[in-house]
Amino acid sequence: MPIPARFKGAFPRNLLRLSLSTCAGALLLSGCSKPPMLEKVQGFAEGTTYHISWWSKKPVPVADIKAGFNTTLAQIDKELSTYRKDSYISRFNQSHSTDWQPASKDFIELLEIAKDIEHKTQGCYDPTIGPLFDLWGFQNNVLHVPTQAQIDAVKGDLGMDKIKIDPAKMQIRKTVAQLQIDLSSMGEGYTIGKLSQVLEANGINNYLVEFGGDMKIKGHKPNGDKWRIAIEKPVMDKKNDSPEVYKIVTINDEKGVTLDTSGTYHHNFDVNGKEYSHILDPRTGAPVTHNLVSASVFGSDPRVSDAWATAMLCLGPQEGKAVAAKEHLPVFFITNDNGKFDNDQSEALATSKRVTFEKNE
Repeated sequence: MPIPARFKGAFPRNLLRLSLSTCAGALLLSGCSKPPMLEKVQGFAEGTTYHISWWSKKPVPVADIKAGFNTTLAQIDKELSTYRKDSYISRFNQSHSTDWQPASKDFIELLEIAKDIEHKTQGCYDPTIGPLFDLWGFQNNVLHVPTQAQIDAVKGDLGMDKIKIDPAKMQIRKTVAQLQIDLSSMGEGYTIGKLSQVLEANGINNYLVEFGGDMKIKGHKPNGDKWRIAIEKPVMDKKNDSPEVYKIVTINDEKGVTLDTSGTYHHNFDVNGKEYSHILDPRTGAPVTHNLVSASVFGSDPRVSDAWATAMLCLGPQEGKAVAAKEHLPVFFITNDNGKFDNDQSEALATSKRVTFEKNE
């Protein structure tokens, strides 16, 4: 799994960037009609950046949209931020009570998604994995290779099965007092969904919301062209830390497409000549050893595709593709074989008409 939210400032998860221009195009209108303008907002929240573009035939004050974004981001921070001691999730983690506690509908839905994907991956996806990151020394950016006994001791207190949910009464509880949960593996997807709701509540149905590299794309550009996005090449330019384009994707489905990417290549550690990935497999308690370096999951619910992207990085190329086939998931895989990149698609993506991959030049 990727670094929990509390580490995002140190280990950014910008694994997919909007690398193509989204400049406004003029509609071919007759007379003196003023064409719709492409509005843009960008900022910093949850330890990462966001870029949002939209247009609407009916003018909507940008200030109103910005205010809606700010209110939404503040609400999310108050509920899910592990940086804040007063957030709901921090208070839940700090409490050693195993009694039922009230929870919001959104929080319960995130837990239900997590439980579902943990089950479908046989434990490879697990938002309670935080203590393992601490054990390996990721919290202080100083890798410590623990013993198997230490790993086993920590693993005994992990697992989504140790969180009980009562949706009817809107409450949750943990069965292990020290259990902690970190929903950052769905945090960006969840935020994208909420920001998209702000736009749609204002009658805006043509937009591109990018948050931390993940996206939701709906409608088309002002001139009628389809939105085009880029999947990042899984290597960083060490000189300027800028991303490179690996694949360009055209969005055909105007009803809305989500795209969430996770990767192993942004942060690795080397100890005594051995390299360790920051992606941990909850089943073993140790970093993954496969050669899958990037997984991009397309979908309709950004929370779900975000979680599945994380899960794919744990599963690896073979197991990941098998699970993707079973669950009919559209996934784009990039592997690294001794410095040579190769890519593959799940069957659901290869046969999908929702998106089109442009051929390499």
